[in-house]
Amino acid sequence: MNKKEKKGLAGGVNAYVLIFALLVISAILTYIVPAGHYDTKDQDGHSVIIAESFKFVENTPVGFLDIFTSIHQGMVNGAGTIFFVLIIGGVFGIMNATGALDTFIVTFAEKMKRKEKLMIPVFVLFFAVCGSTMGMSDEVAVYVALIVPLTIALGFDAVTGFAIVVMGAWMGFTAGFLNPFSTAVAQGIAELPTFSGMGLRLVVFAIFVIMASIFIYRHASKVQKNPELGIYGKFEKFSPKDKDKNIKMTGRHKLVLIVFLLNFVVLILGVKLYDWYIPELAGLFLLAGIIMGIVGGLSPSGIADNFVKGASELIGGALIIGLAQAVLVVFQNGGLLDTMLHYMSDLLQGVPSALTAVAMMFIQMIINFLVPSQSGQAALTMPIMAPLADLVDVTRQTAVLAFQLGDGIAALLFPTNGALIAALAVAGIPWNKWVRWYFPFFVIQVIVSIIILVVAHFINYGPF
Repeated sequence: MNKKEKKGLAGGVNAYVLIFALLVISAILTYIVPAGHYDTKDQDGHSVIIAESFKFVENTPVGFLDIFTSIHQGMVNGAGTIFFVLIIGGVFGIMNATGALDTFIVTFAEKMKRKEKLMIPVFVLFFAVCGSTMGMSDEVAVYVALIVPLTIALGFDAVTGFAIVVMGAWMGFTAGFLNPFSTAVAQGIAELPTFSGMGLRLVVFAIFVIMASIFIYRHASKVQKNPELGIYGKFEKFSPKDKDKNIKMTGRHKLVLIVFLLNFVVLILGVKLYDWYIPELAGLFLLAGIIMGIVGGLSPSGIADNFVKGASELIGGALIIGLAQAVLVVFQNGGLLDTMLHYMSDLLQGVPSALTAVAMMFIQMIINFLVPSQSGQAALTMPIMAPLADLVDVTRQTAVLAFQLGDGIAALLFPTNGALIAALAVAGIPWNKWVRWYFPFFVIQVIVSIIILVVAHFINYGPF
């Protein structure tokens, strides 16, 4: 970590302190807010809420010691993501030790001179397509580790590379014209034809991708003119001129990069064809890391030592994932989640029909803090939102779109989003710094989303 980053961390709000404060506030709320409960039923493999079944139950307040034990439970609940992050860090530690990554970055940066900004819209579109068709979200940390050093070498900063990957994937995920994890699940619960209404979703996709590309491009241009405006995370500023221009890619370097690329091909096929998730992806990267170490000329001890070194650099971010999960543990143990959902659905009853979908979107944003899983949030809220849409003269398709927009655009703000925190850990960007940078774009997205939902209401977005 460079001196500038240390100064930024000292001068801002420590992420651990902020999340612990949220944890304490959540525990206090369990004494104030009455606990509630919805009955559930199984529908197409998902546990969905029975909208009319809400009842208040006896409070189960979270005690002083429970605040601290919830942290351990949060670590357990987030173990899959935590260890995924550590394994990814270890694998990139091995790859860095072979010298292949640095060689590739310097070589690519030299070839991209005078046209380096072209990569921004191209890569944003690529990751957006992945997000909208394969539901890419948890895998973004992997790509951040590759793209961030590349953007720094091209004269930008860590936020530029991070935003290309993460904002690109989430813009696609939010539009979700073929997203099996949010759109398909929400439409199934709302009894809509799967992937119906694709025309408007494609328009939303195009708007969000263009917006994100312009926002990132403007920031990258400012950093290129004045590097002091950049946020570099755990990386040092450098450019190809700082490196040996006579550097050559050896046969070993090429073999390492081939293994690295083949790993991504297998990853995409595994996710698409065999529904691989975090355990399989982590195992795949670990295998690829060992192979890269072997073909890169590292000894068995060298592979192990560099794996530990790479993993150790991400331990701070991995712990934050568990701490954020503890907030969700408190809400669940205190019986607050169903109560909040009940009160929020009641609020919609008095909203004018033209703005009901907008109100739904804001409710989904709040729920996203507590349930960052897109399919989980759909299963939790759509059984209530779908019949409610019928009552307030909003099409169910519009209610699903409100869910997608509310869930997607808020996901890049909240520390309970494990995929976001994992990616930030890989880039070494503090969460509070990211939020300050991203918030203006969040506001723009909210305004555009309100317009989209109002239009959807007036065109009677359907089929129903």
